[in-house]
Amino acid sequence: MMEYTSLPINTQSEVLSRPGFLEIENLVKSYPTPDKDNFVVLDGVNLTIGEDEYISVIGHSGCGKSTLLKIVAGLEKATSGSVRLDGQEIRQPGAERMVVFQNYSLLPWLTVRENIRLAVDEVLKNANRAEKISIVNQHLAMVNLTAAADKYPDEISGGMKQRVGIARALAIRPKMLLMDEPFGALDALTRGKLERQVLDIWENNRQAVMMITHDVDEAIYMSDRIVLMTNGPAASIGEILEVPFERPRDRAAMRNSKEYFELRNHALNFLDRYFAQDE
Repeated sequence: MMEYTSLPINTQSEVLSRPGFLEIENLVKSYPTPDKDNFVVLDGVNLTIGEDEYISVIGHSGCGKSTLLKIVAGLEKATSGSVRLDGQEIRQPGAERMVVFQNYSLLPWLTVRENIRLAVDEVLKNANRAEKISIVNQHLAMVNLTAAADKYPDEISGGMKQRVGIARALAIRPKMLLMDEPFGALDALTRGKLERQVLDIWENNRQAVMMITHDVDEAIYMSDRIVLMTNGPAASIGEILEVPFERPRDRAAMRNSKEYFELRNHALNFLDRYFAQDE
């Protein structure tokens, strides 16, 4: 199997020396089973993420990617280890961390505008009515949904629904955006367009991002670093790849470069190697 040793790769021990805005240290997540032997999902995960860094996490199904994201979101608790954001231990959900799920999670009885306004009302309690209207309008424009503001979720496309979810998450000004396969339910053309729109938004309003994905090309195009997970159970971080391309990125130019070819093949070889071990 071909290896590309020239690629910038970090191991678990090297990751901890990097100063981080999000700091995950010795994370273990397990569940009790009837035979009293715990089922270990994540075992010894260490990762730090900078305050304006875009990270993608890739691995086979069952490797604990979504579990890791839910722990960072505060939706699940770690069995042991620590997760800190900006120096504060994460123990529960908080408005400084917003999640965008694959299934949109919009309230069908509210319009596009009202879905965003609901989050703003809930979190930005000290803002007055005019400020809230301005924030909602600003984020509708940010995701190109001003014309669809008064439509209901069943009147808009899947790509538009996901843009509503992203606008709703960003409208409350979180410190970190967590995305669980946000483009997974979209067709290829819509997916590519929305990836570019999300990058445009992020490049103009930088924040920490952790994105779960199965798509290596998507991870390379969008990320600063790619976290490759070993297979579960007892999954951990196998490698972390540095993405060398400057921003803003030209997708076509990237895909024609030697660096892209090497990075993509290295990631795919890693995943194939663990797939073969699983077999």
